[in-house]
Amino acid sequence: MPLETRLRTPYGPELDLPPPFHLIMLREVGDAFAYATAHAEEVGAGGLVFVGRFDLAEFAVVLEPEEPLRMARRAFYAGLSALADALASHAPPEKPIAFEWPDAIRVDGGLVGGGRIGWPAGNEEEPPPWLVFGGMIRTVSMADSEPGLRPLAATLEDEGFDGLGSGRLVESFARHLMVAIDAWQEKGFKEVAKDYLSRLPPEQGMRRDIDENGDLLIRRMGKVNVERRALLPALAVPSWLDPATGGPR
Repeated sequence: MPLETRLRTPYGPELDLPPPFHLIMLREVGDAFAYATAHAEEVGAGGLVFVGRFDLAEFAVVLEPEEPLRMARRAFYAGLSALADALASHAPPEKPIAFEWPDAIRVDGGLVGGGRIGWPAGNEEEPPPWLVFGGMIRTVSMADSEPGLRPLAATLEDEGFDGLGSGRLVESFARHLMVAIDAWQEKGFKEVAKDYLSRLPPEQGMRRDIDENGDLLIRRMGKVNVERRALLPALAVPSWLDPATGGPR
């Protein structure tokens, strides 16, 4: 029986999540990713930790993969694609949503947040007992800084996502993650890779693929050598996360 813990807050109603997700709500001062990684084994697969905040959609979900760790980390791409697909389903018409490899999400060029993944220490050739995918999206601005000081930062409110609160976005993410996982199981990881790669900024004369260990492979027209961008070191420090504020840069 899954552990179902709720630290209740006056933030709003609990999320309407599809099975097999079960909800763990934290107060505004909570850290969804830290909580999920610290309690992953007791929370179990499908445990979705959600922080009740007004300005951020902050969450983390526990996964229990069957693949060896070196391959299982590709779940990061499934989580990020699900988050982008959730944003796209609520976006104004023709609003571009793109990735900055490997982990940042931009809406019409502005940074709104991103994703990260955690795992326990273990043998790369054995399935890990758990993985945690965490996501954070800036919904509204709470900063007092003057306009123009952070020209590359954006919020969903600024980009026209009228009425899309953090709870609705996370509910949508959960449903899109199930779609991504189903596609992975039925057709292979290539379906997840295709969705993720389609949101990288296009570049003429370049073909991109994702290796079985998650590395980004780049083939350029007229060149024999394949450029490899290693995923593991790129995940060490989230590119989109401001350590001073705990939110998107």
